[in-house]
Amino acid sequence: MAAAAAEFASRGYESASMRSIARRAGVDPALVHHYFQDKADLFAESISAPIRPDRIVKEILAGPREKIGENIIRYLLAALDDKTARTRMISLLHTALGQEFAATMLRQFLTREVLRRIADSIGGPDAELRASLAASQIVGLIVVRFGVAIEPLATAPVDVVVAMVAPVIQWHLTGDGPLAADSVTAPP
Repeated sequence: MAAAAAEFASRGYESASMRSIARRAGVDPALVHHYFQDKADLFAESISAPIRPDRIVKEILAGPREKIGENIIRYLLAALDDKTARTRMISLLHTALGQEFAATMLRQFLTREVLRRIADSIGGPDAELRASLAASQIVGLIVVRFGVAIEPLATAPVDVVVAMVAPVIQWHLTGDGPLAADSVTAPP
């Protein structure tokens, strides 16, 4: 784990590889693959990730397209209902905001393992931009509800938060839902 953390810190998520981490640890790459399915697993373990967005996204994208926004928000709120996961998530965000190397690693991981998968799945014009806009809403929700605990959002029932936030996420990702896609004018 120390070798993985050092490799990710020095090379970033994109450039680090299972082989380079094994080399740094002085072990055969097969040993690393024995314990970790892929680089995303190793990265998540090295930062003690409280939730695995790469796995969540895979499950959600396999479900009904019209429920993507709802499923993302409902899953996130349920996962962060656990105090340990919530504390770790806020700590990760705090570290990423305060240290450039942490921000770089988190950005590369989220871009490669989450946002690109979403963009590829939803397709269409500006898919990467739409995925990153949805991510900005989700991170904002995490910060406001769990980080700074602004009321009434901090204690609002999950169903209320899902009902109010999910349509925005859905609209960003698919253009579907109560926010009509034709009501927004694209920038020139």
